[in-house]
Formats: sequence, structure tokens, C-alpha cells
Amino acid sequence: MNQRIALFPGSFDPITKGHESVVLRALSMFDKIIIAIGSNSAKNSVFSLEKRIEWIKQTFKDYDNIEICTFDCLTIDFCKQVGAKYILRGLRNSVDFQYERNIARINQELDDEIETIFLLTKPDDAAISSSLVREILSFNGDVSKFVPEKIVITSKDLRHE
Repeated sequence: MNQRIALFPGSFDPITKGHESVVLRALSMFDKIIIAIGSNSAKNSVFSLEKRIEWIKQTFKDYDNIEICTFDCLTIDFCKQVGAKYILRGLRNSVDFQYERNIARINQELDDEIETIFLLTKPDDAAISSSLVREILSFNGDVSKFVPEKIVITSKDLRHE
């Protein structure tokens, strides 16, 4: 039996309520969702890979059909490695759509058997981004309203290199 496997790639620096909502709402569409922390050469992570994995595991600890892993290659190539036929992406606004549409088109050129599925974030989550969470933390602000309830992120978690 062919499983419907979706890959949800991102830096998750850190994971937000928006990410959590997209994954939970997509669960009914797929047999398995792989949350994959990618190595993005254009981004310098603010939180360690270990912390990000820990937060994602804590967020989804009650779900057997969610897997967490890391990858260091093209997303489309990682999809092939793990047998994912779908790439799951959350959209907050039209700017996200423009950006994600272009990536989806390129991925389709690279492999037309892997589909990108877009889910709109819920209105309450539309303004939340990892970069805004990082900004609030950089000034010792409370981000508990913007990250999954099962985790606690404070400015102490920021890398101090």
C-alpha cells in the first residue's frame, strides 16, 4: 500500500503556533507528515539544531504519524529519499504565496510527480513568524502567545556566539 507522505520543510527557528496549526490541520490528509529541518545556506540559525528538534518533538509528542528529521540537500531530493510525494507549505499572506509559488514551480520542473500543497494559516496565526518571535526574544519579551503551548522559549535559548 502506498502511503501518502508529506514533507513539511523549514528552518523552524523557532517553531511557531502557525507551523503547529498547519501540521495538525494537514494530518487528516496524509498518512505521515515528516517535519524536516533543512540546512539553508542563506540563513544563520539563531537557535541550535538540538533546541529546534527538541521543541518540535515536544510539540508533536502525542502523534505517531509525525516524524522529525534534518536534511542537507535540495528539498525535492529529500522527498525522493523519504518517499514523500507531497511538500506541505503554510501561507500567511500574498507575499508568502508569491515566494512559495516560485519554489513550487521550480520543484515541479525538477520532479513533476511531487506536488506542493498550500494551506492557509488561520487568521489568528497570520501575523506570526519565526523572525518576529526572534525579535521579541532579543529584547527579553514573552513569546508564549506565539509558540506551541507545550514548549517554553526564552531569550536564554538564543545562541550567544
